[in-house]
Amino acid sequence: MTIAYIGLGANLGEPQTKIQQALAAIDGHADIRLLDKSSLYKSKAIGLTSQPDYINAAAKLETTLTPHSLLHELLTIETRLGRTRDGTHWGPRIIDIDLLYCGDQIINDDTLVLPHPEILNRDFVLYPLAEMEPNFTLPDGRMLSDITNTISEQGLERISP
Repeated sequence: MTIAYIGLGANLGEPQTKIQQALAAIDGHADIRLLDKSSLYKSKAIGLTSQPDYINAAAKLETTLTPHSLLHELLTIETRLGRTRDGTHWGPRIIDIDLLYCGDQIINDDTLVLPHPEILNRDFVLYPLAEMEPNFTLPDGRMLSDITNTISEQGLERISP
């Protein structure tokens, strides 16, 4: 079994409901078990800022899937929940599920980069992860709690326990 961490976000329709539906679908998969989830957080959109605020969360999973297979299943769940990809980078989304870490795997190919390359640039990922795993050690040796203690939340708001 491999421990994996994911980030979830949505800002269209009913974002909180979509995140809950995504977590239920993930936990309902035969090869994935939801071990923990963070609170929900509200964050400002990045990139295209003229869009609704996002609702974000993180989750800890246990899986027998390879990282590529897990990513495929997460993308399938996104599609089932109504996500369509129009090529807009950082645009509004009905649901977004990012594979952040999968065990100690380091992958950089055409379909997957692990650890996710933007983790340290996203407070809406760092804070939910640190809520679940404050002692999580990043590949560079730093602990999540040390990082969240030194960065600002930049408008991030915890909205549910």
